[in-house]
Amino acid sequence: MNTHSSAMPDSAGTPRVAPAKMSATRPLYWSVRRELWENRSIYIAPLAAAGVYLFGYSISLLCMPRRMRAMAASHSEDPLVMLAMPYSHAAMLLLVIAFIVGVFYSLDALYGERRDRSILFWKSLPVSDLTTVLSKASIPLVVLPLVTFGVTVATELIALLLSIAAHVRSYAGASAPSTASLLFQMQVVLLYTLIVLALWHAPLYGWLLLISGWARRATFLWAVLPLLVISVFERIAFHTWHFRSLLKDRFWGFAEAAFALRMPGGEAIDPHFIPVAQLTPGKFLSTPGLWIGLAVAAAFLVAAVRLRRYREPI
Repeated sequence: MNTHSSAMPDSAGTPRVAPAKMSATRPLYWSVRRELWENRSIYIAPLAAAGVYLFGYSISLLCMPRRMRAMAASHSEDPLVMLAMPYSHAAMLLLVIAFIVGVFYSLDALYGERRDRSILFWKSLPVSDLTTVLSKASIPLVVLPLVTFGVTVATELIALLLSIAAHVRSYAGASAPSTASLLFQMQVVLLYTLIVLALWHAPLYGWLLLISGWARRATFLWAVLPLLVISVFERIAFHTWHFRSLLKDRFWGFAEAAFALRMPGGEAIDPHFIPVAQLTPGKFLSTPGLWIGLAVAAAFLVAAVRLRRYREPI
């Protein structure tokens, strides 16, 4: 019985093995690597922000024990909140930086390759427009959250070591093990928050990628101006602010769905420390606004793929 062989004889009669078919994930993987090579701000900006924060934090340690003892004596803050505050400030700063980087990256992702005409080279490679757009969308939705999480965890651990070295770890009556346990909770909440933000903000990044593939210049203006015009037109014509409320909800509406903002007793949660028990992933996943937003984001990405297929260099 003859068996089929993938070996092919060359001109000299020596069997030559046919190359294996490229895995479907490799073009996407290398496309993402390309984005990281070409856009170093993706990881440099969070690292720079972390460095600035740690520098400021190390200076603040000089007067922190006295300040914290005064706050503890006045009972103006919960001890856990006082303990978590420096670490939550680092996380908030890096979340804001990640959002800013994601916005400006998305605005330049498809526009930049048309501006410098490198799109002609990239289109000559065996990489589809769908793969290219998905790789660019993965930066603000997947890569930046992962980078932000890693940098934030490292920043918080360094801040903990600095506080131990400065002998201020017990300013809220907490030992080093309890501080580590608190940090672990905060990092779980941070990871959950990053996932929530990526899903909730997906239509925003999809819109920015669409504008990046369509506009010939002034991408930021084209991204913002239509939203302002629609809001003003609605106000003038109908005396309502429904569209503005929709935009506001798309920025901040995730909080009420993803977190229980009040304790069982009714008191409000301090945003500096949100216990793991206050996370509500089931409520968030059952929110209609989440799935509507994801559907809109998918529509924007499909439109961006078609634009890249037919759009010429600038």
